[in-house]
Amino acid sequence: MSFLHVYHESDGQQPLLTTREGDRIAAELAEHGVRFERWSTDDELAPDADQETVLAAYADDVARLKAESGFATADVIGLTPDHPDKGTLRAKFLDEHRHSEDEVRFFVRGEGIFYLHLGEKVYVIGCAAGDLMSVPAGTPHWFDMGPKPDFTAIRLFTNTEGWVANFTGESIASHFPRFEALPTEQGQGTA
Repeated sequence: MSFLHVYHESDGQQPLLTTREGDRIAAELAEHGVRFERWSTDDELAPDADQETVLAAYADDVARLKAESGFATADVIGLTPDHPDKGTLRAKFLDEHRHSEDEVRFFVRGEGIFYLHLGEKVYVIGCAAGDLMSVPAGTPHWFDMGPKPDFTAIRLFTNTEGWVANFTGESIASHFPRFEALPTEQGQGTA
């Protein structure tokens, strides 16, 4: 289930805004140049669908984004709760970082949480199946896939080298609720 919590950067406990309304989420994020969309497909996809099948199911939307934003490549990434390196992979994304290109993820199945540090606020966006999130280049952010990651996502890149992070060295991410404390399908939280 999609959600948005907005916090002041100095207080990761009490949200200033909370909503589950897709249009409101998109509008709040659009004010900062962040794209949030909902996509659908008529294709039935198995949880273990391969990259070719997943990309074919969303070919029109992927082609539209490539044309609009100049993306050169698209691929599919996924993790399951039994992945032997899930803890290491989770930790890799939990510190605030930036990218030199937009970070685009479309959740085919499962969920994950993006945290965007925009000015003096932190926007916590819970993404679920059907959600597209595009974090603009240079935006400080982090991502939490949870302790038992279970998702498939399409990624789009302008840089053919793929995901390259520039870590800020700031500790802000440690002051905000993690996946387990937030209202996800897997999470235990009720925030």
